[in-house]
Amino acid sequence: MSTPAPVSGPGLLRSYARPHLRTLAIGLVLALAGSATSLATPLVTKWVLDSLGAPTSLAAPIGALLALLVLGAVIWIGQWTLLGTLGERVVLEARESMVRRFLRATVPGLTRRPTGELVTRVTSDTVLLREAVSASIVGLVNGVVMLVGTLVLMAVLDLVLLGTTIAAVVVVIVLFAVLMPGIATAQERTQEHVGRLGGALETALRAIRTVKASRAEDRLAAGVLGHAREAMRHGVRGVRREAVAWTISWSGIQLAIIVILGVGAWRVGLGLLEVSTLIAFLLYAFGLMEPIMDLSQNLTALQAGIAAAKRIHQVQELELEPAACAAPDGEPAERATTGTALELRGVTAAYGPGRAPAVRAVDLAIPARGHTAIVGPSGAGKTTLFALLLRFLEPQEGEILLAGRPYREQTPAEVRARLAYVEQETPVVPGSVSDNLRFTHPDATDDELWAALERVRLREAVAALDGGLDAPLTSSSLSGGQRQRIALARALVRTPEVLLLDEATAQVDGLTEAAVHDAIREQARIGAVVTVAHRLSTVVDADTIVVVDGGRVRARGTHDELLTRDDLYRALVAALRVDRPLAAAG
Repeated sequence: MSTPAPVSGPGLLRSYARPHLRTLAIGLVLALAGSATSLATPLVTKWVLDSLGAPTSLAAPIGALLALLVLGAVIWIGQWTLLGTLGERVVLEARESMVRRFLRATVPGLTRRPTGELVTRVTSDTVLLREAVSASIVGLVNGVVMLVGTLVLMAVLDLVLLGTTIAAVVVVIVLFAVLMPGIATAQERTQEHVGRLGGALETALRAIRTVKASRAEDRLAAGVLGHAREAMRHGVRGVRREAVAWTISWSGIQLAIIVILGVGAWRVGLGLLEVSTLIAFLLYAFGLMEPIMDLSQNLTALQAGIAAAKRIHQVQELELEPAACAAPDGEPAERATTGTALELRGVTAAYGPGRAPAVRAVDLAIPARGHTAIVGPSGAGKTTLFALLLRFLEPQEGEILLAGRPYREQTPAEVRARLAYVEQETPVVPGSVSDNLRFTHPDATDDELWAALERVRLREAVAALDGGLDAPLTSSSLSGGQRQRIALARALVRTPEVLLLDEATAQVDGLTEAAVHDAIREQARIGAVVTVAHRLSTVVDADTIVVVDGGRVRARGTHDELLTRDDLYRALVAALRVDRPLAAAG
């Protein structure tokens, strides 16, 4: 699948803003209307002052000032609410897009990055994007209009004083042109290290028991906080540049006001300027700080938003699993009750371009009924075979068939609908026991759930929980072995065509292991069971044992046959001191 073409930072922001152009236009109109009330206030103030020595009433100019105040308040409330709502919509859309992309991406694409870093892009980066897309774009346009409008009205009042003001504005513009690239770089580096911090911390918390048992808290904290310190260092660098820009701009405007006051007073003394005009001009000079501050704030937010948009856009580079069937007919294949359920023909696969194959030229047939066990030393390719069967990984060469139909003619969802998988780590799904058991089949009845729990000998344990099936299930409410049996029960709620078990008895005691073996034997009578295991006691009574080594199928047969003719299998059995009588007793 092709990755998106590179897009510039401003282009990324435009892509997020494009669906909301109408709302942004309304927000801009409101902002300009609010700015118009602010620009009109000094002129009306001059009107009030000019009316002091005239026979006309002050009611009209004072009324105009009050009207501008009320109108401006109403406009700014509407504009703030409108753009705030827009910002939250942008955040929601970005988060929805990323979450859906994460869950539909290929497994290798997701596992190349730390989980915490991906979470950071959904949480903190989207907040920075909100400010850039909603407030900053409108604020920049409005700030420029406000600045130009102020200068134009200053020109109407007095050209001599305008010259002093323009000199100060030019200094500020040059300053920001010089400092903004550095601020943008600092913002981007800060967010990068915040993402790395999230990834490192998530990994540390996931392994907290190992961390504590190894007395490695301080060492691990030093590594995690290294990213925090780098984020702070780049953040401080950006803050310093912002502080310099703000200080010089503020000082420049204040100096301009002092000069305006001095020159204006001199011109008033010469009779070249009215006092009311000088006061109005000074009000504009004081008000000049507002658009300059708005411009600086919005430029800073815009740079942070561009950095966030780049990181968010990287999510779009994740390769997605196929969503459409390539075959002309989309009808699912019939369930295989005899013959072969799964078949690999000359399959070679690797975990990325340029990497060595994890399995090579594998030919393997899984009968529609019976128990097939896959064994071998660590790194032999057992987990890779499961990844291929579940379409977490696609073959580079060869093909895989399900009930005689090639995988390439089916979507991953179609393939997985006919398989059931129990992984070694058996993660807990958020929710209750019922939510976990219904995770694959949401429409399963309570009777089906209890029957599955009975098969793995967990019915009594779940019934004893406060709430039974509705009891919240957490990583601490059940033991590791019980969680593993919950996962097995989830796979058995509806009879799958093929049951894939990855180290199904890794965390269970002897009695529970016997229960799991009984469930496997029962399932093998009505469907296919494929087991990957290091504990050979799990698989010695399998109908077929496949020995893999170096990514290739080395041998296959029953336990007794392999003990006789395969040195590697004999060595594995000897290393674990497992024989058939012991396994049968377990």
